[in-house]
Amino acid sequence: MGFSTILLVMFGVMFWIFRVAVAIATQAGFDLIGIVSWNLTYEIILIFVTVLSLILIARRKLLGSIIYLISYLLYFGYDLFNRVGILMSTDGLLVENITNVLVSFVGIVLAISVFLDAILLKAKKGTPKHKKTDWFYDNKDFDRKFDDRADRNEYKF
Repeated sequence: MGFSTILLVMFGVMFWIFRVAVAIATQAGFDLIGIVSWNLTYEIILIFVTVLSLILIARRKLLGSIIYLISYLLYFGYDLFNRVGILMSTDGLLVENITNVLVSFVGIVLAISVFLDAILLKAKKGTPKHKKTDWFYDNKDFDRKFDDRADRNEYKF
């Protein structure tokens, strides 16, 4: 697992913990720094889907990053689209709206970066080159000499 994947999974877990806190605050009836869940049922479903997809992402499965991207784009994209429309109105520049737009934007950027990381590392994994060991294992002359010695069984006592 690459360093970028570790960082993205850690940031995804921190964002997941933040979204759990937002869901609990929304259920309790107060907002967390102006951030509220627009649909608590979808938020809870998203929390469980995120746990499953983060496990798959940590195991380097492309399916996990695809699920993560689709679920975050559906949830936060819809919220971002609605909030930007509210911000364009005359009385929309409230702290609550701006923080909700920022959180939705962070969620979308996180999902896209996890997906791009999985795609880039999957492409890099296809042709690994190790300069320190390839000279030894790709050396056909060494294999031929080793086979000749093994065939003759010349042991000196």
